[in-house]
Amino acid sequence: MTGRRRIGVGLISAGWMGAVHSHAYRALGERYPELDVDVVPVIVADTSAPNAEAARRRFGYRETTADYRKVLAHPEVDVVSICGPNYLHREHALAAAAAGKPFWVEKPMGTSAGQSQDIADAARDAGLVTAVGFNYRHAPAVEHLRSLVRSGRLGRVTNVRVVLDADYSSSPSGPRTWRFVRATAGSGVLGDLLSHGFDLAQYVVAPVREVTALTETFIRERPAPADGGVGHQSRGDLGGEPLPVENEDYAAVLARLVGGAVATFESSRVAVGPRCGYGIEVFGSQGTARWDFERMNELEICLGPGDAGYGFTRVLTDGAHGEFGRFNPGGGMGLSFEDLKVIEGARFITSVLTGKQVAPSVADGLQAARVAAAAEASAADGRWHEVPPPDEGVTYGA
Repeated sequence: MTGRRRIGVGLISAGWMGAVHSHAYRALGERYPELDVDVVPVIVADTSAPNAEAARRRFGYRETTADYRKVLAHPEVDVVSICGPNYLHREHALAAAAAGKPFWVEKPMGTSAGQSQDIADAARDAGLVTAVGFNYRHAPAVEHLRSLVRSGRLGRVTNVRVVLDADYSSSPSGPRTWRFVRATAGSGVLGDLLSHGFDLAQYVVAPVREVTALTETFIRERPAPADGGVGHQSRGDLGGEPLPVENEDYAAVLARLVGGAVATFESSRVAVGPRCGYGIEVFGSQGTARWDFERMNELEICLGPGDAGYGFTRVLTDGAHGEFGRFNPGGGMGLSFEDLKVIEGARFITSVLTGKQVAPSVADGLQAARVAAAAEASAADGRWHEVPPPDEGVTYGA
């Protein structure tokens, strides 16, 4: 009889997302006791010593360092969370793969489809299970929506609408952080927001086959940040030198999916009003269902024309939907963003324990990056662009 497993965690970058990953690992024992595993925080790396020390105090990491290589070389580290800025994902992921460490990396995996391909190739060649931060697919309402589609309850899917609107960059006085610079962020909303939308559509319905798109940058200059500004909500010195914004504020994508459905994707980071207006709507020959992250714990469903009560029904998620029952005993109580990351963390650790890819994989991350790259190319030349078919290892096909 085997004993209880121990998995040592190394964290690269101790910002907000690093804290979210750390919380997820800590919650696994309570929410997923059947895993029979002790997930131990071992070492955290951050170039900001105060950030690393805060993570040590808050989550119990035993060591801190400014050098991520020490995380990968640590003999007690079994898995790695990669939570730094986009432009460091490739470097950190390739190093983790070379060290033979399964890794959980945030999206987008790199600043381009090429970087994402490098990461996927390295993980495949090393034989590693992985995880990518597509947390919205783990919402119980989204899981229920997927089951409605995959079971045929909505009939033949005709079209899909995906919207990801946010206001985090709506103020022209917001600083030009690395997210607005092509060398450090790659694309704008195509990678930052619509990578989630592309994954949602492919997870719920079918892979994207081809796209045409347009993009626009509405705020073309922003002040230089006073502090380097790493987060979405950073605020800089409003008197800073104006600097050019190098990627798009807005994108609209029209797509054809495998199987014949069509889809629209729209995203803005400068919308005034939506805080996290992230949603998906699936239209079928026998019904329609729609979900919005701002009302994450409910789904609106209409199943065909019928009696006088024909229309949308609001369904509150409960223990019959996805992983809801692990967190709450009854419907209407609701999950949080961090709960979705706990589910994702559990799928990552399950992948590590079993050797079977359960979490969203780097193949999933690569496919979202390919859609974004095709959309960016279309926005440049005005043509339809094909998206390569998914590689082996995507987790939304089952």
